[in-house]
Amino acid sequence: MLETAQAVKASGARLLRGGAYKPRTSPYDFQGLGVEALRFLKEASEATGLPIVTEVMSEVDVETVAEYADMLQVGARNMQNFSLLRKLATVSRPILLKRGPSATVKEWLLAAEYLLAGGNANVVLCERGIKTFETATRNTLDLAAVALVKELSHLPVIADPSHGTGLRSLITPMSKAAVGAGADGLLIEVHPCPERALSDGPQSLDLNGFAELMKELRKDPLRVIRAA
Repeated sequence: MLETAQAVKASGARLLRGGAYKPRTSPYDFQGLGVEALRFLKEASEATGLPIVTEVMSEVDVETVAEYADMLQVGARNMQNFSLLRKLATVSRPILLKRGPSATVKEWLLAAEYLLAGGNANVVLCERGIKTFETATRNTLDLAAVALVKELSHLPVIADPSHGTGLRSLITPMSKAAVGAGADGLLIEVHPCPERALSDGPQSLDLNGFAELMKELRKDPLRVIRAA
């Protein structure tokens, strides 16, 4: 964790995201390390100065996660968990709201309204791909939605090409495309040794790959790129 945090900060990352609680399709897959992982994230934050973003899956975990994290993520599967959204509307932490895999843009924005109407104005939207008939990629990264939401809402919008494609080779071109579509930031999965990662290794960049991606993105002098 610390190795990754130091490397991505050196390459220009502004936030550090890690999954302490990981919702998985199979109950037999790695589910995260819970509070132990929150402690790892906090240590990495203290060592590097990077603010922490991590997912909260349940109302009962909100207070615990908020003790460690600077920003709380609502994962795609929980986008319409309205009880959780109402709870998060009352906490003094920014919220990263991922789009559900089958959610329309309207449904996504209405989920954000639960947070805003409940009193939390610090909401960032994340396009992470939707399910379509296409099976060549993990999801279909809907960059038109990024541009559209920028028209329809005042909220910042970031893109997650890692989950959006599931393929390491596509992260760089889709990151550039997302920036071109107006994304305010990027969520990139990084691991020192992706082939040993306990989850999502095929869609993770290694440390050198992330550094090269950031160099490529900086070639456009008109934009400030924020990656996590």
